[in-house]
Amino acid sequence: MKKWIIAILLIIGAAGAYGYASMDKEGRNLLANLPTDRNVLFWTVPQRDAAFRALDKLSILADSRTISAGGAVKKLTKGDPISVNIDMDKYMAEQRNAGLIIIQGDKIRFEKYALDYNASGRWTSFSVAKSFTSTLVGAAIQDGYIKNVDDKVTDYIPDLKGSVYDDVSVEQLLTMTSGVKWNEDYTDPKSDVALFNEHKADKGVDATVSYMRKLSREAPAGSKWVYKTGETNLIGVLVSEATGKNLSQYLSEKIWAPYGMEQDAFWLLGSTGHEISGCCISASLRDYARFGMFIGEGGVVNGKSILPNGWLDKATKKQAEIGTPGRGYGYQWWTNDDGSFAAQGIFGQGIFIDPARKLVIASNGNWPTANNPGTLGKQREAFYKAVQAAIDMEIAAK
Repeated sequence: MKKWIIAILLIIGAAGAYGYASMDKEGRNLLANLPTDRNVLFWTVPQRDAAFRALDKLSILADSRTISAGGAVKKLTKGDPISVNIDMDKYMAEQRNAGLIIIQGDKIRFEKYALDYNASGRWTSFSVAKSFTSTLVGAAIQDGYIKNVDDKVTDYIPDLKGSVYDDVSVEQLLTMTSGVKWNEDYTDPKSDVALFNEHKADKGVDATVSYMRKLSREAPAGSKWVYKTGETNLIGVLVSEATGKNLSQYLSEKIWAPYGMEQDAFWLLGSTGHEISGCCISASLRDYARFGMFIGEGGVVNGKSILPNGWLDKATKKQAEIGTPGRGYGYQWWTNDDGSFAAQGIFGQGIFIDPARKLVIASNGNWPTANNPGTLGKQREAFYKAVQAAIDMEIAAK
């Protein structure tokens, strides 16, 4: 990220006042609110407003890979506006949504943008990317690159051998039940989640692997759920090692291009060249929604599932207790006992999927704090339920 900061500052110096005056509003806002460090957890709200919707532009100057779209675009058509007993403008403002879309079947029932964002722009996903990464594990099993989820992680990442991951399975990584000690406190600059991306890797070793193999154990493998972004990054390394392909290429080949995403997306890279697979896909709101549709339809592309039989039934159902009644954790998906599930990222990103109602709700945003389960999180859950109720009323009225 320092590369693009330096590069933009050089551009500013060369362009002078005329160059600044000729920029569009987005460019001026970005430069006015340019972050001065790499740690997004401690950027200001205006810095995040500017950067979250511009990481795809900045990726030209940072390390990233393109997730290529291609072929016929999966069409989305306008449907009847959905009638939800909520003031949508007020809800979006309180959530600080940059974009909110509700799709039922292939019909857009609601779509609106804010924070100088629009349908042609991209927004960073944060942990929404975790659900993309876990889906690629299923694809790699279907393709024969990974035998099954019972395999040991070290079968695919030899540099982890001799660490606490020796007795951890692929499935335990997917469900975050490795028993490895980890601190995901977004407010603590000394937490693992704040430090591991800044780790200086051992020579010849992936940066995440280098950091994670030094961790200690706090519980037997499979016995305790703890949310660990670092372990999703390990999953990404595992998929790349198994397939011999980078994640961006594999995602493009299996889903992005053949399913019909409308725009190229970008995936930011760690310091040693692997995608930051627990984070950092930058895509359009409609394409996030299309990914939700792909999952809700059973992972089918051109009439054929790219995932093993039963994969989504297990991946999107509770595999680990998280201490919240009615909810759980699957294979990098947050699950609900009513059969719905979601991909969620810090600062308000989300893809909510309810296959029974053929419903997808995708949102991008910038909450004032990274995580706010008590207020904004509960408000969002109530919104999902209100949309479900509105659809049920429509069905009952027919």
